[in-house]
Parts: sequence; C-alpha cells; structure tokens
Amino acid sequence: MDSPEAIKLAPRQFRGMGAVMKTTVKILAAAVLAAAAASATGAAWAQEKASATRMTTDHYFDLERISDAQISPDGSRIIYTRQQVNRLEDKWEPALWIINADGSQNRFLAKGGSARWAADGKRILYIAEADGRPQVFVRWIDVDGSPSQVTRATDKVADARWSPDGKSIAFTMFVPDKPKWAISMPAEPKGAKWTPAPRIVESLHYRQDQVGFLDDGHIHLFVVPADGGAARQLTSGAWNVGAGELRAAVPFDWMPDGKTIVLQASRDFDRDTTYQRAQLLAVDVATAAARELVAIKGEWGQPAISPDGKLVAFVGYAESKKTHTVADLYVAPTAGGEMRKLSGGYDRDPINLRWAPDGSGVYFDADDHGSRNVSFASLKGGVRPVTTGAHMLGLDSTSKTLIGAGTISDPDHPAEVVRYDLRHPNQVARLSNINAAMLSGMTLGHTQEITWTSSGNVPVQGWYITPPGFDPAKKYPLILEIHGGPYGNYNTGFSPMWQNFAANDFVVLYLNPRGSTGYGQAFIDGIDHNYPGPDYDDLMTGVDALAAKGFVDRSRMYVSGCSGGGVLSSWVIGHTDKFAAAAVRCPVIDWLSMAGDTDLPLFTYSFFDKPFWEDPSSWLAHSSLMSVGHVTTPTLLMTGVLDRRTPMPQTEEYFSALKMRGVPTKLLQFEGEFHGTGSKPSNWVRTQLYMMSWFNRYSRNPDLKVVSREAPAAAAVAAGS
Repeated sequence: MDSPEAIKLAPRQFRGMGAVMKTTVKILAAAVLAAAAASATGAAWAQEKASATRMTTDHYFDLERISDAQISPDGSRIIYTRQQVNRLEDKWEPALWIINADGSQNRFLAKGGSARWAADGKRILYIAEADGRPQVFVRWIDVDGSPSQVTRATDKVADARWSPDGKSIAFTMFVPDKPKWAISMPAEPKGAKWTPAPRIVESLHYRQDQVGFLDDGHIHLFVVPADGGAARQLTSGAWNVGAGELRAAVPFDWMPDGKTIVLQASRDFDRDTTYQRAQLLAVDVATAAARELVAIKGEWGQPAISPDGKLVAFVGYAESKKTHTVADLYVAPTAGGEMRKLSGGYDRDPINLRWAPDGSGVYFDADDHGSRNVSFASLKGGVRPVTTGAHMLGLDSTSKTLIGAGTISDPDHPAEVVRYDLRHPNQVARLSNINAAMLSGMTLGHTQEITWTSSGNVPVQGWYITPPGFDPAKKYPLILEIHGGPYGNYNTGFSPMWQNFAANDFVVLYLNPRGSTGYGQAFIDGIDHNYPGPDYDDLMTGVDALAAKGFVDRSRMYVSGCSGGGVLSSWVIGHTDKFAAAAVRCPVIDWLSMAGDTDLPLFTYSFFDKPFWEDPSSWLAHSSLMSVGHVTTPTLLMTGVLDRRTPMPQTEEYFSALKMRGVPTKLLQFEGEFHGTGSKPSNWVRTQLYMMSWFNRYSRNPDLKVVSREAPAAAAVAAGS
C-alpha cells in the first residue's frame, strides 16, 4: 500500500528586488548593509549548526536527496539527480548535477530529472517542466548554448529513452479517450451557471494516489526525432503500456538496430479485474506491429536487450493466487522461442538489469536481509554476489567498460553517488559528499542489528537505534516503528526520522516481520491470505527481545506506523496493552469498506480466498476495527486529506469507534497530502513533532493503566471511563 513520495518537476521561483534604487550611492549603501546583515545572519546560522550535536527536525530542511546516478558510456562522467527543499514553496525541487568519475568538478547542470546519456556520450536527454507540464529536453554536454525542448506534448511525458543511433527518443504519454456517453441536454441560457455534468466512471481504477481522479484514456508509447518535431504514436488501443493497477513507470528497451522496442504492457481484455498480469511486447518502430515474447500468463517486466540483440532478459513470475510472489530472472530469444530461467534457486527480486558488454550474463541489484547489493546471473546459469556489505548499494547504470554507478547509504550516511568497477567490486569510490557539511560535528544515534526467534521457530531481523550519549544503565522510552507495504522492508539505509527520535532520547526499534521482502518466498508466505497474522508475533517478540536488554522503560513503550504500518499499529493496540500510546498513520482498519475506498481494489481482494459477499468472516477477522473494543491505548490518528490509497474514511471510522469507547484520541487531517503525511517538508516535520508530543503525554503504571505524564497526580486514564 505504500507509495513513494511524489516529487514534481517545477522551476525554482525567483524573487525580484521589490524596489528600484534611485542613485548609485543608495545602491552601494544598501549592498554594504545587506552584505553585513547576510554575514551576521550566516555566521549566526553557522554557529547554531556547529553547536548542534544531535539531528532534529530543524536539520531536515538542510538534508539533500541524491538519486539516479547515470554514468557516461565511456565512464568519465556521471549525471545524478539532487533534490533540495524549497522552503518558500514547501516542496522538494530536483536538479541535475554532473561530476567527473574521479569526484572532481561537481557542478550544477540543469533543472529537472530522469537524465539519460546518448550512446555517443555527447548529449543527454532529461525531463523538466515547460508549457505547464513535464517535457523532454536535449542538452549537448561540451557545447555552449541552451538545451533544446524536444516535445511540446499536451499531457505529461515520462520514461524517455534514446534510440541506439541517437536520432530518436521514445517516451510514454497519456492519450485521452473520446467521450462515450452523449445525451441531449436543453440549451443552457446565456449567462447561466449550470452545475457541471457528472463524472462518468466505468473503470474499476478511476482514481490514483498522488494523482486524484483519472481521466478516461490510456498510456501509450511515442517516438520523436531527437532534434525535435512531431511525435508519432507507436501503440494504440484500449490498453496500457506498463502494468499493474496503477499508471506508473513503463519499462522498455530498444533493440541495438533501433528497429524494435521491447516493452511491458497490459492489454488483456479483462485487465480491469485481473491482478498481477502483464505481457512483454516487441513493437516494430516502422509499422507499429506488436507481438508477444512470452506465452505463459503472468507478470513479466524490466526488459533488457542483450548487446547482440538476440536475447531479452526480464523478470517476473507465472500467474499465481498468492498475494505476493518473488520474481525470477529469465531470458528469451527476441525472435521468439522458449524462455529460460537464469536465477535458479535465487530467492530474491532482481531489479536494475544490466547486461555484461560481452553478453555473458546480467548484472542486477536486489534486497537481501535489509541490505542491497549487486549480483551477476550467468547465461550458463546461477547467481553469484558481486558486492557485499550492510548498506544500500544500487546499480543505476553501467559504462561500456563495466564501471557501475549508483548511490550508497548506510545507517550513518544519507545516499551519495558512488562509482565501482564490476570486475573489482569491493573498490567502491564515494564521489559526492553533499550532506557532509550538515552532518559535520553531529552525534547520531547508534544503530545495531538485532535478531531473535519468533513463533513457529521463525528467525526475524531488525535494528534499533540508541540515543546519542546512550547509557545502558539508564531506562529509555521505546518507539516501535512498523513498515508499510506490507510487502516491503526496512533496511540499512539512513533515516532522518529515526535519528530525530533518537536525538530526543527515544530508542527506536524497526524490524522486518513476516511478509517483508528480501527474505524469500517462504517468509513472504507467512502472511499470505493471513494479514495481519504471525507478523504480529514477530513484532511483539522483537519488542520483548529488545526490552530484555534492560535499557527500555517498559512503562513508556510506543507503537507507530503508516499504511501497512497503520494496519499493524491499529492491530497491535487491539491485541495488547503493553504500549502507553500509539500513532496510527494512514491505516486500513476495515477491509470490507477498504475494497471500495482504495485505488488498489484488486490488491485488497487478493488478501482473501473468497469475496466478502460469499464469506465475510475472514475480512472481519483481519480488520482491526473489530478489535477496537479491547483498545485502551491513547491513539493519535494521522492521514492526508487527499489520500486515495488508504483513504480518510478508514481513519475516520476508527476515530469514531475510539471516541465512542472513551479512549483518548485525536485525529490529524494533513492538508496537501496524498498517501502518507510527509511528502511536503513542513508536514514531515509536523508528523515527527506531533508524534513525540503525543508519546510524551502518556505512560503505563505496573497495573497497565494509562497515566497522564502531564499531570502526574492524576488518576489512571482507563478506556471507557
């Protein structure tokens, strides 16, 4: 149920002077005064930052996000996306930066994102705002002059990729359908203000988080000359390129001769009610004729063409009734023929497929036990690790000489750009250090791994962060933070949220219960058609394992989570009284109503063996609303007003039930937020501060009665009193 935070491409707004000076003397005087004021302000800011020893919400606005490192074909330079907070407009703004492969000459290149190199290494394409929507631009790297706007599309363009010869660019765009239902209305009188016509909904998927209501139409593939001109639509019809219930990124790749594009598509006639199914199509660029490459029904994607054009590598799985299936890595002849599995018994999800230049196999990265590393699948069969380590190391791109580029992050360092030779992978060179100044002199919380055995003798992995200046002889309040998905995972990457909690003297526990990815199909199947289920056991035994170390204040344990974490945090407080307070964020608490509320209806229906009209018992048994009668935990509810994934009515149902029971509760409805409460920087800060304020209000006495910490002499706060 989780969705990534939406980062919209938009030009930075510049402020004018506001007044015109009439004389040169006044200009110079004002400049001197302004410089002095700026110097004093800057000095005060620098002194404040230097004296700060812990990461708090104040530092969040200084944090920068680094992603999508694209290395040039010759391996000499890397272009990456760098996002900064625009404090005035309360949003993240992306920009492209370029850095030499030795780490020198790190510099701004252009506003925008999604950069890709042409095969000759002389140009890049990227996407930036123009004409009120994202458009494709081309820029010559070593030539002075402005970039060229290649598309002037009437809708959002995405997924832009060069043809091998650099003469064309393929991209995807929404194509609206013509209205299908016309009625003969009387003429509207001149000057009248009649109510607009109703929205006509036919598709089950008529809304989407981060978007809102969807217009009728489909996503299709286009090709445009790299020098600009009219774009030509390659695919058409009442189906989408891409896959899944929602409109998202479309994986595709060009054949080396530039005559064919292999892409993922969803063109089954019953696709509106078919879950986890997608095809691989080979589309002829000249004729637009399309043919399927995989005959077996299933979900197939991430096509990557071999250097000689004879094979396509891809990932996926045959059609299954499982709620979530680990993908395997395959190859198939591009001319048509039997597909062959390369990954053998490798039980992880491959992503970012990159062929070896000699065509001997495919490099990829994958999550495993909370870390991400690169592996290699040989055409001869089998998978071997290429990199190792407790970090999040991605393979965003490769050069012709097997130099990889990506980002790396660990619990103490936000993501930065790295370069590494895939033939000597342990020599990872960190090229950027964007956040070093912000972190300089700062004492972070210390992150440690913890493992334990849960019910059914299942091993579980997690991590905990202790506050700066931690003393194991003292007692600290605990926050259990639960991840969403539920098919996702927590990992060894950097988290400013958890560091902020630790800076405020909380111990933070985050873990990967059953259903988490990166541990294989059997671990995922622990909650197949049983969610919430034994993942609750994993969470509670994890809390007990950490508390047994002796430094957790058992009277001040708190639980929180968003999306799938909202499901489980609301489930937890309906099944135990060990937590003194909860922050339930963007939850699902009623599966029956969720099926009609969400933008992921098929995902919801897949959790249950039978639809609720045949047997509602399992739907009710797994809804935390049904256990609200057992809740005594003071509960803070937080959801975005625009949420289409776990919509506000879910939260409001739970809030109403808690109020009727007399459980202390507050509902925070976050303005401007779709799914989650932190896509806007100010809301991210509010989320943290409201949570800590709520937690600091409550504790539990030895009799498990909730006590207000704001009024120590007050009687216990009993649910229902």
